[in-house]
Amino acid sequence: MSSFVPQPAKLPSNQFDHFYKGGYRIGKLRNGPGGPMRPEEWIASTTTRFGQQENGLSKLPNGQLLKDAVAADPKSWLGEKHIQRFGISTEILVKLLDPDQRLPVHYHPDQRFAKEKLQLNHGKTEAWIILEAPVGAKVGIGFKNQMAKNEVAALVSNHDSTGLLNSLEFKQVQAGDAVFVPAGVPHAIESGIFVLELQEPTDLSILLEWDGFAVDGDKDGHLNLGFDTALDALQLEPLTDKQQGQIISRFESTQSISHAIFKSIADDFFRADYLTGDSRRVEPGFGVFLALAGNGLMKFSNASAIRVNIGDAIVVPHSAGELSIENCAGIFSRPPKA
Repeated sequence: MSSFVPQPAKLPSNQFDHFYKGGYRIGKLRNGPGGPMRPEEWIASTTTRFGQQENGLSKLPNGQLLKDAVAADPKSWLGEKHIQRFGISTEILVKLLDPDQRLPVHYHPDQRFAKEKLQLNHGKTEAWIILEAPVGAKVGIGFKNQMAKNEVAALVSNHDSTGLLNSLEFKQVQAGDAVFVPAGVPHAIESGIFVLELQEPTDLSILLEWDGFAVDGDKDGHLNLGFDTALDALQLEPLTDKQQGQIISRFESTQSISHAIFKSIADDFFRADYLTGDSRRVEPGFGVFLALAGNGLMKFSNASAIRVNIGDAIVVPHSAGELSIENCAGIFSRPPKA
């Protein structure tokens, strides 16, 4: 293990090409390359694109991969309790999504399916924190009615985008909404919705449609499993009334008091808080802060303060100790509690 104690650090931009259009707002916020085909930024990522060796991984300011830094000194980065429960996985992937076209209808496998079929320890439960949205913007989440596997398979094989979209339950969203998306649930995001996404640390997506997108779904849309197997990971029944009440929450950027963003349904997967310049001190632990308002300071009990400007993304190691912020606000994303 290195004798160098890791420090909180501002992360450089990590945009890269994807199969759908967008990315200009990410470039503006994060001083990155922007679009037209870089609609995602992976922030503090120790996760690679599916089937790739390095694409997707974040680098620290010195050029070292964050993944390598964590592996070299997991105790400093993650803390003993985290390691005892989760090993040296950071347990989260933070993204910015900035689609200039509707995302295709798709879904992600859960942990059980990923373990059995892909020999991975994580599925891809995720959540969207809406930063900006056009008036009347909607997201689709879950089927309206009970579906059968062969019914969905026919929609996929027939490239029936209209049928797939009509099968989804759409909800109107606005800035400040947060939507928890359980693994297995089909979903889509309309164009123009700017999202901070938290998820399990994988790149596991199964496409139900792909016409009009720069991807060959017949070849690459099913995680190399074939659709007959991949569709076993799809939740065919609608969300229950209880789930409907749990998945939607809000954060209030006008509040002067820091507060949690998600309801307890997310606790087993990730945490996020909207932090303001109040007196709250956050306990030590790995996390990622994205500054969204003000220009101020991020202070730590065991590390030097960092000046923070809008758009800065700061990765925080456990060894930095308690943190607080002054004269700024933003979202602090964290793994589940150890």
